[in-house]
Amino acid sequence: MAVAFPDFEQKHITVHSEDGPIDIACQVGGSGPPLLLLHGFPQTKVIWEVVAPELAKHFTVVAADLRGYGESSKPHGKSDHSSYSKRSMASDQHAVMKALGFNQFFLLGHDRGARVSHRLAMDFPDSVLRLMVLDISPTLTMYENTTMEFAKGYWHWFFLIQPEPVPETMIGANPEFWLKNHMGRHAGTGIFTPERWAEYLAGASNPQSMHAMCEDYRAAATIDLVHDRADRAASKKLAMPLHVLWGEHGLVNKCFKPIQDWEAVANTVTGKTVPCGHYIPEELPAELITEAKQFFA
Repeated sequence: MAVAFPDFEQKHITVHSEDGPIDIACQVGGSGPPLLLLHGFPQTKVIWEVVAPELAKHFTVVAADLRGYGESSKPHGKSDHSSYSKRSMASDQHAVMKALGFNQFFLLGHDRGARVSHRLAMDFPDSVLRLMVLDISPTLTMYENTTMEFAKGYWHWFFLIQPEPVPETMIGANPEFWLKNHMGRHAGTGIFTPERWAEYLAGASNPQSMHAMCEDYRAAATIDLVHDRADRAASKKLAMPLHVLWGEHGLVNKCFKPIQDWEAVANTVTGKTVPCGHYIPEELPAELITEAKQFFA
């Protein structure tokens, strides 16, 4: 474990799935109402290194690695990409919270973790009391409204979905080059501590993890859209309060309207832009902590 949060317990919880047993790694700390934190791509639960200990003063914080990422299980993807559907990944995290004794909880997700959080809240609406998502609009909305500007900026969305093993092989030739170019964006890579950077690089350098991350994106462009369209056809919307934050300097702010986008899939939406790029937990932790404490109070 490269990065351990102070006074947090390191846990591995095995959950059942259609892909067999899945081991989910998580750090658990604090006291109070339960709050699940889910990270994005190509990162791990350590994105919450600054945020989690502060939130643990008010909540029982569970920071988990998604399947395929960090120390969690990395099953090889099926031909229909269902192993990394947001439904499968969300079911993992729901089972983890139940195993920890939490039938209801607050939920905060960044990037891919926010997409898993969206599906978790949709599939288990009685479990998620409040939902906060960071720097995304809904997946279906973003694909259906793809522009040249979006495709140029988020070109990795279209690269990572190419058939196995094309992106895996190309990234595997020089993982550090890929990571630096992908994660530089607005704030540069200096926002990541050497320890966190080493953990992200280890993931990108691990063929099983890199395959899983590609499958995450392949699922988003296929089976996840089937699930999202089914929700839309059934007029199914999130009933719990939803709060969205997005970076002023990020592409989501340039290409989408997060409040309106989320209002199409949720009944009660609040949110605002914040003065940073994409990596809100690491670029702007103090403001995120304040927003989370207020929203989940």
